[in-house]
Amino acid sequence: MFRFARFAVVAVALFTGSVASAQPQPFTPEQKAALQQIVRDVLISNPEILVEAMHALEAKQQAEAGKAAKAAIAANRKAIFEDGVSFVAGNPKGDVTIVEFFDYRCGYCKQVQPSLLTLLKEDSKIRLVLKELPVLGPDSVMASRAAVAALEQDKGGKYLGFHNAMMAFRGQINEAEVMRMATEAGLDLKKLKTDMASAKVEQVLRANLALADTLGIQGTPGFVVGEEMVPGAVSLDALRQLVKQARS
Repeated sequence: MFRFARFAVVAVALFTGSVASAQPQPFTPEQKAALQQIVRDVLISNPEILVEAMHALEAKQQAEAGKAAKAAIAANRKAIFEDGVSFVAGNPKGDVTIVEFFDYRCGYCKQVQPSLLTLLKEDSKIRLVLKELPVLGPDSVMASRAAVAALEQDKGGKYLGFHNAMMAFRGQINEAEVMRMATEAGLDLKKLKTDMASAKVEQVLRANLALADTLGIQGTPGFVVGEEMVPGAVSLDALRQLVKQARS
């Protein structure tokens, strides 16, 4: 198999022309044609070589992405875990921190929300940092502005009730529905609307977007669990395992 892998490498080099530049004596046209035919025959007879090569490439890319993610987390720890703005649910002094980047219009974020709530109930040592990341259009931005603005009125129950209501909502998020949920959460709508237009709220959302970009988060939800970057909706069992790994 090692011999076949060498043929595959040579094939790529031949078809891209890199072999000629790497060899002291370039292949003659006849030699090049003969080698190409040999490699073609080998690959046709053993197509699994290409599958193995793709798997190896994916594993290499994942490993490199993992290293880059860990480096990005290490370089941005304060902004990720202790920005002084993002709401912290669960145990503020917990031994494991989960950071969630989410969008109130994101179906996958809503899908994972019950798992997060269950995890917080069953594990009293988890610290959950919530970061609004509006990436799904103007209504997402509006809802995120309202959530961040809510922190100007309340640092606890009202914000969390408002957040949970928007995450549980299954209809079309719009301003009327957001204001209805804000009212039910006990927020002052006049102040909320004023704060939604503030430079501070704008700055928070821009900072979240910039941080997500730095970390390579390309969609919602996106999680940082301990030192690990985890994209997409995650099952409850997977979250439990990530927490276990972070503790160890």
